This record gives sequence, C-alpha cells and structure tokens, in this order.
Amino acid sequence: MDGSPVDLGQGGHPDRPGRPGTPGLSGLPDLSGPGGRGGSSGRAQQVQHGPAQTRGPGGDPAPEGAPSATVLDVVVPVYNEQDDLPGCVRALHAHLLAHLPYSFCITVVDNASTDATLATATDLAGELDRPGAGVSVVHLDRKGRGGALRAAWSGSAAQVVAYMDVDLSTDLAALLPLVAPLVSGHSDLAIGTRLHRASRVVRGPKREAVSRCYNVLLRSTLRVRFSDAQCGFKAMRKDVADALLPLVVDDGWFFDTELLVLAERAGLRIHEVPVDWVDDPDSRVDILATAAADLRGLARLGASLARRELPLADVHAALVTRPSPTTPTGLLSQVLRFAVVGVACTLAYALLYLLLRPALGPQGANLASLLLTAVANTAANRAFTFGVRGRAHVGRHQAQGLVVFGICWALTSGSLVLLDAVAPGASHVVEVVALTAANLAGTVLRFLLLRVWVFRRQRVPSADWNG
Repeated sequence: MDGSPVDLGQGGHPDRPGRPGTPGLSGLPDLSGPGGRGGSSGRAQQVQHGPAQTRGPGGDPAPEGAPSATVLDVVVPVYNEQDDLPGCVRALHAHLLAHLPYSFCITVVDNASTDATLATATDLAGELDRPGAGVSVVHLDRKGRGGALRAAWSGSAAQVVAYMDVDLSTDLAALLPLVAPLVSGHSDLAIGTRLHRASRVVRGPKREAVSRCYNVLLRSTLRVRFSDAQCGFKAMRKDVADALLPLVVDDGWFFDTELLVLAERAGLRIHEVPVDWVDDPDSRVDILATAAADLRGLARLGASLARRELPLADVHAALVTRPSPTTPTGLLSQVLRFAVVGVACTLAYALLYLLLRPALGPQGANLASLLLTAVANTAANRAFTFGVRGRAHVGRHQAQGLVVFGICWALTSGSLVLLDAVAPGASHVVEVVALTAANLAGTVLRFLLLRVWVFRRQRVPSADWNG
C-alpha cells in the first residue's frame, strides 16, 4: 500500500471489492495524533510490518501529519506462546476480515520469548499478508505486558489502537462494539468488562473472587467508576494513547489500571462493553505476585494523584475541552444559543418570582428565583452554548457562575430599590416588568462574563486532531 487514504465507504477492505461498506465510514474522522511520544520497556525491534501501516523511508513511522491508511491496530502481547499463537492470530485475522468494515493491522509483540514464538510470529506475518489487513511483529528484549503495549501503541500509525490476550478468552464478537465508539469519535477509550450483569463469564471461584475484590479496592481507594480494570480487551484512539502513555509508569500488569485511572481523572470518556469470557485453564499468571505488584502500584499512583504531580489538566484541555465539530465557536452562534438559554431562564425566573412572592416578599422571591435559575443557566450554557464536556472543573464553573449571579442579583435588587423610590406601592405586575428589564440587562452582562471569564477556552498546541 502506498500510504494514500483508503475510501472505506463503498467496498470495506481494499482487498474485498464488492463487499458493501458500512454507512458513514467513508467520512471517518482522522484520529491519528503525533506518534512515538511514549517510551518503551526494553529495546524494541520491528521484525516485519504488514502492509496496512503507513511507514516512511526505512520502515520508520510516517511523519506527523501523513495520512494513515490503517484504522485499527490490534496488539497481541506474547511470551513463549509458540503453540497458541498460530490459532489466535489466524482466528483473529479471519474474524476481522469477515466482520470489520475498515482496514486493520495485527501487531504481535514478542516479550523476550525463549521458545520459537518470534519465528512463529514472523511466519504468520508472511502467511497473512493482505492489503489493508496485515500482520506486524515487534520483538522486545524484556518481559512485561505494559511495556509491550507501550512499544506497539507508540509506534503505531493506526487511528485506533487495541489489544487482546493471546488465549482468546474474550469472544471476538465484542471487538466491533469495542472499537466502533472510538472510530466514530464518540468515546476516548473502550474496555471489555466481565463484571457487568450482561456479561457471560466462565471462570473458577478463586479468580472471580480476586477480580471482584481488586475492583472493589479500586473503587474504594481511587473512587474509579469503570467496572473492570484488568480484562485483557481494551482500545483507545491514537491521540489519547499519545497523551497518556508518557504519564504511565508501570510496564507490567498494573499498566492497564494506571492508564484507566489517569484517563478517568483527565475527564476522558470510557466506553464499557459486556463480554463473553471463558477463563484459560492454562493461564501462567502468578495471581499472588500480580496482586502484590498491583497493590504497590495503587500506593504509588494514589500518592502521585494526591500530590497533583501529573499534568492531567493539560490532557483534559487538549482532548476534552477542544470544540467538537457540532459546537459553534463563533460569536454569533454562541449568542443565539445563549439567547435560547436566556429566554428559557428568564421565563422560569418570572414564574418562580410570582410563585414565591407571597411567601418570601419581593427581595426574598427575587433572591431565590435568581439563585435557582442561575445554577440551571450555568449548567445549560456550559454544555449547550460553550460546548464544555466532561465533569472536570464543574465545581469551579458553578462557583464562577454564582459570582456572576451575585452581580446580576445586585443589579435586579437595585432596580427594586429604584422602583420603590420612584413609584411607591407599585403593583406586582409592575415589579415583574422592572425586574425583567433589569434581568435582561444582566443577561447581556452574564454572556460577556461567561464567554471571557468562566468558559474562556485555553489555547492548546495545534495538532491534526479532528475528534
């Protein structure tokens, strides 16, 4: 493949002419970000590349900004898996050819195997060589699943990167639901979960207990909201991987947990897919050693988060607060959206004032009505007018919104004082008219303060990110 963009809207894979494509995929967003920022565990050697990846001269990753022909890169980390690897890669390749409507690459990462795993992987790369559906092999001279994923994802030219375990414990039917929200740009990361009520899991009581206890520990210590940290079935957009990998310290089994915790703390959207999962009876994972390493990782990560050492606000600013394609950034568009919110809140304010006036008096009704509508106004403008997504800085935005509310309250309260001085004994209707006029003036002031102060967009480095 020459590295030119692939039209996926009509024919699916380039090597499968005539297969109907999936509607909407011809306009896939370019999610590829600057690559290669993360480090790796041990020296990485690219043994053989499938043709799906965009590469520059000499086999290096394509320069930043070059179009990526590969939509999905599925990484399979292995250590001494010469017997299981052929069946896994062939089954995965066949499934992707049959069910994935866009180009892909399978990357086998050999973690310093001492058997014939590397030679087996290299043979498979040659056997399964297809345009838009290739197999690559990466060799590392150190063990560690996290290091394998770091090396493969950092060097990938795909728009979405994923990984799965070589034992095929997870039913491959969940792979397309896993990556679809990432390809569409809806979500930032996606994970398979064995702990959802819709999941179908077959495993022994010991592993079930360890898994559930570990995830309960995560929720109680780090207050995470994702349900399953260690399921070997995950994916993320490449720009998200580029932003998070430099912040992840662990290169072993705790890598998954650390990555997900940092993503959640940065306000990224994590999509969960209930999976069908059958435990591998031949698993070589040392549960006790892994649990001890995870506990050490939890202590280290918790301390780093408590000391606020990690630049998660920068990750949030680059990936979350960036305007989406449907969020207007021009002044006129924002004014129109703000007007819709303002009219609704003004009507709500007038109704609340009339309802509360008999019980609270004019000043009390004015204060209560303004306070209730101010909270709703800030929340609505945050999402609808200025396109701020996620939960990050919600408290700060509401606090600033209350400052704006205080200014508007002073303005409307002053109008009541002025009305009483000019027309003592004015009717309730006249009071409402005066307050509504003052409220409209406050609305103009509110828009200006929200735009230039509360929801002011941070300038972030320019990047070819359209998600």
